[in-house]
Amino acid sequence: MKEGNVKGIDPTTYDELKQIAARYPHKRSGLLPMLHLVQSAQGQITPEGIEACAEILEITAAEVSGVATFYTMYKRKPVGDYHVGVCTNTLCAVMGGDAIFAKLKDHLDLGNDETTEDGKISLEHVECNAACDYAPVVMVNWEFMDNQTPESATALVDDLRAGKEVHSTRGPKLCTWREAERVLAGFNDGQADQGPAAGPASLVGLSIANDKGWTAPEGDN
Repeated sequence: MKEGNVKGIDPTTYDELKQIAARYPHKRSGLLPMLHLVQSAQGQITPEGIEACAEILEITAAEVSGVATFYTMYKRKPVGDYHVGVCTNTLCAVMGGDAIFAKLKDHLDLGNDETTEDGKISLEHVECNAACDYAPVVMVNWEFMDNQTPESATALVDDLRAGKEVHSTRGPKLCTWREAERVLAGFNDGQADQGPAAGPASLVGLSIANDKGWTAPEGDN
C-alpha cells in the first residue's frame, strides 16, 4: 500500500497523525495521542484508523489494535457529542455516585456504555477520576462536574441535549467529545488557562500545613 493511501482516512488527518509521531524520539511512543486523533476525526477507533497508525509507526495493525482495546478511553463504537462518565468507585459511590448513575440510566433510557438515539449523550460508569475531594464527580468529555446530585446531573444532561452552553464546575466551557479528543491528541484549543488549577477542597492539606508551619522533610544528601 502506498504511504498515505489508507482508504477512509482523509489526507489532513493522515498528515496530522504523522505530525504526532514526529514529536517523539521513538515515533511509536506517539500511538496514544494518535488514537485520540483518530477518534476526533472519525468518532471512534476504526479499522482504517488502526491501519493508518500502523503504517506511520511501522508496526502491525495487531499491535495498534492491542493498545486500542486495552484502554477504555478508546471506543470501538460511535460516541455521543457528550460522553458523560459517572464515577462509581468507592468514595463517589457512597457519596451518591451510584444513585446518580441509576437516575441517569432511567432518565436517558440507557444502559452502561450506550448512546441516546439523537447521538447527543453517551453514558458510562467510570473508575476513579482522582477527584475524591469533590465526590460525587461526573465528567463530561473529561471535564469535571463536581459535587453532583441526581437532580443536578439530570439537569446537566438536559441542558447538553438542548444545546445550551454548559461550563465545568471548574470553569472551562464544555466542548464536544470530538473536540476534546483533538485536545488529547495534542492540538491546543486555547482553553488551558480557563478555570483554577486546583480548588479549595484540594488545597485543605496545604492550608493546614502552612498554618502550622509544617514542611516536608529534607532528603538525605
